[in-house]
Amino acid sequence: MEQVDCVVIGAGVVGLAVAREMALQGRETILLEREDSFGTISSARNSEVIHAGIYYPKDSLKAKLCVAGNRLLYEYCRSHQVNTKAYGKLIVAADASQLDDLQAILYKAQNNQVPDIKMISGIEAKTLEPQLQCEAALLSGSTGVVDSHGFMLSLLGGFEDAGGMVAYQSPLVSAKPIGNHAEGGFELTIGGADGVTIQTKLLINCAGLSAPALAQKIEGLSKEQIPKAYFAKGNYFSLSGKSPFTHLIYPIPEPGGLGVHLTLDMGGQAKFGPDVEWLAIEEEGQISYTVDPKRGDDFYAAVRQYWPGLKDGALQADYSGVRAKIVPQNTPAGDFYFNGPEQHQLQGLFNLYGFESPGLTSSLAIAQYLEAQIKSSL
Repeated sequence: MEQVDCVVIGAGVVGLAVAREMALQGRETILLEREDSFGTISSARNSEVIHAGIYYPKDSLKAKLCVAGNRLLYEYCRSHQVNTKAYGKLIVAADASQLDDLQAILYKAQNNQVPDIKMISGIEAKTLEPQLQCEAALLSGSTGVVDSHGFMLSLLGGFEDAGGMVAYQSPLVSAKPIGNHAEGGFELTIGGADGVTIQTKLLINCAGLSAPALAQKIEGLSKEQIPKAYFAKGNYFSLSGKSPFTHLIYPIPEPGGLGVHLTLDMGGQAKFGPDVEWLAIEEEGQISYTVDPKRGDDFYAAVRQYWPGLKDGALQADYSGVRAKIVPQNTPAGDFYFNGPEQHQLQGLFNLYGFESPGLTSSLAIAQYLEAQIKSSL
């Protein structure tokens, strides 16, 4: 039976970053992916935004890892020839009633030590973006977008260059601890055309939306340690014609998301979204990614609060993604959750739950944080 140092499950952006870090640390690492390629689920269905770390509670993992990840991501992309565009972002108070909310966001950003952010007046904002209507705005200079596919391709290359091996169409069937729990190690049964059994000292669950479901396949892991998965869909609508803005434009956040905002792709084309649509489903397999064109009706009203010039019929239903949430609707947003031996007493097992946005921005920092957790658990 083949024995390796580490198995990472899930080849989304977080799994790729984690697998690369494990291989760079000298561990013989296999990356398992049930699909036939990397980054085909949540990592292929997002805004590609490089977040600054503005909105998250002070001292939360999202705040720390986003701020650190923003810097690491720009540095990595510069040195590995991955395209980014530092467009900058305006968070806008549409009217005077939202000024206190805007000030609170600035205070939160300052607490999180977000660089290059400041309050500007409505007149200054309009100078930057003549079509914008707002009372005031926050200008975030470190917000941008990244070619996420190019970034993932680069991470995969780095993983393989460091000796890692990726196995596609290789879903985990089951995992069981070897020997006593304190020593660590797992025997994995892997499905696919050539179902195999391997042993690993480290098992890292980076399965994103499926992380809770995948954890159910690990023998000896208490069900109390596995959070329930909740699914919040985000729908996107594309704008026909040229973008009227050169910055990303965000309204004041809403429960479960950041409001219907305008983002730009690498080519400067504008899209709006995502909104927040909580799905009444129990598992990932029940997701429909179809975008209901009727949801566009709400987009027009939301967008016109800051861009009154949006014309009827200018928005087309585009694509959707689903957030990997571990908290239900009408509750405060959850944090990234690293579930390790300290929590479940299974040496060598790390489950990553609730790794929604800002997972892409934070991915390199997540990998470094996890490596420190692994070292401290040994």
